Amino acid sequence: MARKHREKHRTHRVGWLRAAVMGANDGIVSTASLLVGVAAAQASHEGLILTGAAGLVAGAMSMAAGEYVSVSSQADTENADLEREARELETDPEHEHKELAGIYEDRGLHPGLASQVAEQLMDHDALAAHARDELGISSVIRARPLQAALTSALTFSIGAALPLLVTIVSPLNSVVPAVSATSLVFLAGLGAMAARTGGAGMVKGAARVTLWGALAMAATAAIGSFFDAAL
Repeated sequence: MARKHREKHRTHRVGWLRAAVMGANDGIVSTASLLVGVAAAQASHEGLILTGAAGLVAGAMSMAAGEYVSVSSQADTENADLEREARELETDPEHEHKELAGIYEDRGLHPGLASQVAEQLMDHDALAAHARDELGISSVIRARPLQAALTSALTFSIGAALPLLVTIVSPLNSVVPAVSATSLVFLAGLGAMAARTGGAGMVKGAARVTLWGALAMAATAAIGSFFDAAL
């Protein structure tokens, strides 16, 4: 008996992977940049820890709210399209059949076969067929607002906790180099891990997040130093 061939695809990871990577990346970059900038302005150790903790909480809530609103808007659009498609299937099924068959013809099927495929798929689940092939909506990549919000908040908190912990254990005079160096290592690891999970090149994934993180920390360090000199 022949074994079933099971291919491993990564498309089902798109929703949570995007939210997770964005959350953790923002947590590291924003908190590390904030700490580096405030430390460059010669803040106290206690002030740095308070700043980092406040940034963690505020950032996690902001990420959750932003993701929820954004993905909810996407979900509202998808639902509106599905409701419209359901009405069209009910009022003019013949036109919808021709429309679906036309899509399959454009993909390379002969007209007769395209019509048969459209008919069979519509007999099975007309709305699902049109959602998938006409609207590009499938259960794999449907918008899930709550999942995106919780994932972003959790991963932001984890990412933000890393530079905050480094700040707590580092002497005040070495906070800037310690936070900068460890955060770049964290970002490189995150970029490589996200790229591997998504099936992309690990070096490229690590390089792009590390570069933008370094630029963000350099900018805030410059601003902090400027205000320290000005004051």
